[in-house]
Amino acid sequence: MDKAVIGGTGVYDLDNKNISREVKTEYGTVKVDIITHYGEEIVFLARHGKNHSRAPHNINYRANIKALEKLGIKYIYATAAVGSFNENYEPGDIVVIKDFIDFTKTRAQSFLDSEAESVKHFDMSDPYCKNMRSKFSQRSLAKQLKIKGNAVYVCTEGPRFETAAEIEMFKKLGGDVVGMTGVPEVILAKELGICYASVAIITNWSTGMKDELDIHEFQELISAKKAKITEAFMHVFLEGLDQNNCSCGDSLIEIG
Repeated sequence: MDKAVIGGTGVYDLDNKNISREVKTEYGTVKVDIITHYGEEIVFLARHGKNHSRAPHNINYRANIKALEKLGIKYIYATAAVGSFNENYEPGDIVVIKDFIDFTKTRAQSFLDSEAESVKHFDMSDPYCKNMRSKFSQRSLAKQLKIKGNAVYVCTEGPRFETAAEIEMFKKLGGDVVGMTGVPEVILAKELGICYASVAIITNWSTGMKDELDIHEFQELISAKKAKITEAFMHVFLEGLDQNNCSCGDSLIEIG
């Protein structure tokens, strides 16, 4: 059991029979589902909880990623619902996240809380696993699931949405889409040497772009896409993954 899916907004299960399990960590207890897919056990974690009860700034990211590590997870696919401020990426489109810009403020972003004999840093040249991103795109093409492109994800603190001025700034910085949960999730996975890739469903235009956010359209867009996305995840998992094909486990830079 070394593969997991983290479901974002609107993705609260994998529509499979599952066994629920609680995993205790030094950061808190995390509830996950374990499903069996063609004989292979896959872990599913609902980022916001099954009833979407945890706001982005209140999610226990360290507990989530540590729990997956304790279960032996080496590969994580995550979903995200995002707003777009790139004219080429419209609501309903699917993008693969290639990089991020962090505007969170209060979140613990590391497992390294105490002094040690040496200082550890982590290379973020490829924050999202290139191998998993490539395999997802290939599998999506085979399944006729259209991927609009690769995107730079801007992560904000939440729970409020962004202002029009902030969106203008994000454009100038090179971002494409905005969400509230991608950081520190990707950073924590990198610290533990876990391969991590994120696929985003664009649910709305960002503030100041075009139409106002319609919550019903938001939910419908996610419902229409989530099954195909998670199906592609499962196919990649079944085909197999190998950490020798990426650099995710080699990001540690130790000084001292």
